[in-house]
Amino acid sequence: MTSADVQLLTAQVLWAVFSLAFALGVLVRQTHFCTMGAVADIINLGDWSRMRMWALAAGVAVAGFNGLVALGLVQASNTVYGGPRWLVGSALAGGLLFGFGMVMASGCGSKTLVRVGGGSLKSLVVLLVMGLTGWATLRGLTAVLRVNTVDRLVIELPVSQDLPSLLSHVTGQPVATLAGVCALLIGGGGVAWALARPEGRHPHVLAGGVGTGLLVLAMWWTTGRFGFVAEHPETLEATFLATASQRMESFSFVAPVAQALEWLVYFSDRSRTVGVGMVAVGGVLSGAAAAALVTRSFRWESFRDEGDMGRHLVGAVLMGAGGVTAMGCTFGQGLSGLSTLGLTSLVAVPAILGGAVLGLRFLTWQLERQA
Repeated sequence: MTSADVQLLTAQVLWAVFSLAFALGVLVRQTHFCTMGAVADIINLGDWSRMRMWALAAGVAVAGFNGLVALGLVQASNTVYGGPRWLVGSALAGGLLFGFGMVMASGCGSKTLVRVGGGSLKSLVVLLVMGLTGWATLRGLTAVLRVNTVDRLVIELPVSQDLPSLLSHVTGQPVATLAGVCALLIGGGGVAWALARPEGRHPHVLAGGVGTGLLVLAMWWTTGRFGFVAEHPETLEATFLATASQRMESFSFVAPVAQALEWLVYFSDRSRTVGVGMVAVGGVLSGAAAAALVTRSFRWESFRDEGDMGRHLVGAVLMGAGGVTAMGCTFGQGLSGLSTLGLTSLVAVPAILGGAVLGLRFLTWQLERQA
């Protein structure tokens, strides 16, 4: 493969990612797929429909990714969620911050992008503040704080932290075999739970759950198989094209927003390149905007008052700092990371959900106090 071939393949990968993200933007807007909304529905209404939609997406993603591992097509250790470093402190603290923040900001990173596409000016403010705070947490002031505190609470494991690799280390069974078992038991279990009640079998829920899970899986395939070069002509090393982490990547919407802002600020610096995460951000926003325009549901929206603005700004800051610290958002850790069954993700996801519950309780207390 020549350098020209690599450049052509890189462009094809980026266009494929944009197409998948565009489809995700349409799907999320039309099905109202939202992790925060799922938690809020349970607490406020006792409605589990959207949580079953989320569980269905997670089950499909887990089953699909580990099925690919069982077939020898991908390895969890090649993702940013693999490796032997179990970031317990970062996942717990970052997850709690992000979960609380997304309630204050009326939605997670993906939902914010979808709302911007639908005409929400306050979501645009949230997106910019989240991106700037995420940028600072990647490279700036809060990055120093992160590295010197929660990032130090790490457990070094003898093998990659994904569950099949750990079970293989303990039992001596092949990783591929155990990945297949995990695909059936854990992924299949999530799907079975989601479909166990009538609300989980509603066409709306099926479309959102199955569609989102398959798109997460398609992203893994695109970056991990289609965009994989066994020997780059310039470095002579194996390369995953156009990924910021130099590993396989799927959907995530905090660090990529920060990276997109950085790319825009340093646009004239030709050493800066566009990655799959940044393209996915643009794709989701474009897909949501297209869906809003086609369905004639595009509406301009602004803050109600200064209190509403203040709450959203606080939420945006917490999401930016928390999402980078936890190495992902409700998509980055909640679906992409969880699909690999990495231990960091298995800590981050409950922390995000716990933070969301705390945020909803706080809002309820605040309303009762005002009343």
